[in-house]
Amino acid sequence: MAWVVWFTGLPGCGKTTIAKAVKALLSENGIEVKILQLDEIRRVVTPNPNYTEEEREIVYSSLAYMAKLLAEAGRNVIVDATANRRRYRDLARRLVPDFAEVYIRADIDTCMARETRRKAEFAPKDIYKKAFQERAAVPGINVDYEEPLNPEIEVDATKTDTEHSAEFITKRILDMFGQS
Repeated sequence: MAWVVWFTGLPGCGKTTIAKAVKALLSENGIEVKILQLDEIRRVVTPNPNYTEEEREIVYSSLAYMAKLLAEAGRNVIVDATANRRRYRDLARRLVPDFAEVYIRADIDTCMARETRRKAEFAPKDIYKKAFQERAAVPGINVDYEEPLNPEIEVDATKTDTEHSAEFITKRILDMFGQS
């Protein structure tokens, strides 16, 4: 069975950018990885999302199960998903024996500034602007984001650039899963 590493953090913290950099570094080390981006998968699971708690439960459970299936098939997986509730990430931890959580820490002001410049292919646009509209559900603004209690890996994306964050995370993954 392969491993699963879940990148979590507020929207705009740098999860996608760092995940792609980690994938490239792992590839240089001969380790293939599939990235599951929630924003891409959500388009299939809930094509017209309304971001309710019930919908998030379905989407994150589906994502955790997809990661489990890929790991069972021998594919290493990086999950790129905010997963604002610990229980979503804990489900994946229960399903996958070789699991690690990566917390990309960044304060809300930094995330809001980055989100305005973000060019993520699948992420919804202007989420922080929309956070103040009626019935909006944006983690860190009007929906709780439950930080990991004991992440295996943590980087502060306000103090460390993408390259150094990716190098640190990659080294930790290699050390954790015996592929160094």
